[in-house]
Amino acid sequence: MEKITMQDIADALGISRVTVSKAFNNQSGVSDSLRDTIFEKARELGYAKIPYIEIEKLEKTQTKAQHHSQPTNTVALIVSRPDSAVFWTSIIHRMAQELASYNINLMYTYVPSVYTPDFSLPPILKNGSGMIDGCVILNVYDSTILGMVNELSLPKVFLDTVPSLYRQQLNGDLLLIEGYRTVYDITESLVQSGHTRIGFLGDIYYAQTNLERYRGYCACMQAHRLEIQSKYCLTGSIGIFSYGKELHDFLSRLDDWPTAFVCVSDFMAHFVKQYMDENPQHVPYPVVLTGFDNSEEYTNVAGTITTANVPTALLGKRLALQLLFRTQHPDAPFELTFVRPTII
Repeated sequence: MEKITMQDIADALGISRVTVSKAFNNQSGVSDSLRDTIFEKARELGYAKIPYIEIEKLEKTQTKAQHHSQPTNTVALIVSRPDSAVFWTSIIHRMAQELASYNINLMYTYVPSVYTPDFSLPPILKNGSGMIDGCVILNVYDSTILGMVNELSLPKVFLDTVPSLYRQQLNGDLLLIEGYRTVYDITESLVQSGHTRIGFLGDIYYAQTNLERYRGYCACMQAHRLEIQSKYCLTGSIGIFSYGKELHDFLSRLDDWPTAFVCVSDFMAHFVKQYMDENPQHVPYPVVLTGFDNSEEYTNVAGTITTANVPTALLGKRLALQLLFRTQHPDAPFELTFVRPTII
């Protein structure tokens, strides 16, 4: 699925891109009715950057359109650090929109990034009161907390998980962003460009998607009989709040460099680019970076590196629809779904 742009919205409505841009930036020259039409079309096409205030207006409009006799249900979004990236908020907003169209409320349920002995899940998830009909688990990567969530009797849909839980019995549906073949192809493009010394950067114990991306890198290197040199790879556990420092220390210890790094995410790639820009004397020659997610917020690499464009709006809608299915068919076999990004 290609990334939706303002031009796509303009083309669909037969208006200029400038008009769409004015609507999104709250500038004069666009009537209220046309502005509403533009945002409705943006939502319909799956545009990922609808201003939050407009999302709220759309949800209120959708709610009014529901039959008053239809019961309102509530599902929980179990999430950690949702404000850490536009990537996650785009998924959440689209999921909320889709659920609202079915007259389902999305209840935000925060859990910490790291488990501590005094933590317990919110009572509303555990007490069996029937107030919650199901839950989506997103951006939660602590294995202990995920284990607690996994034991809930509620219908569940996970977006990614930790490798240790992936190998065990997961009591819910799982959506994964496909990474094995995508990173294989990204690595292949480096090899075809003449690179033979290629490193990999990313904590492969943090998330199943990270591990799949590393396996894709390894498979491509092995297919071309290229050595995977451990000195060029940082794959061990990295503290979620110390990425910058740990990566800085790793790069500082390199006595020679690969000609390219396959980074597990644009988040990782932007730290590498930052280091290279700040320490040019330590980088012996230009080093090519690749990433994953196509996250525009990391401006020092956005639009300049090969990456994987993850369809966040599609993911949000897909999570909502999967949870609807799971709540309606609680006894159906659990499903594993891969959503494949496009390389750009």
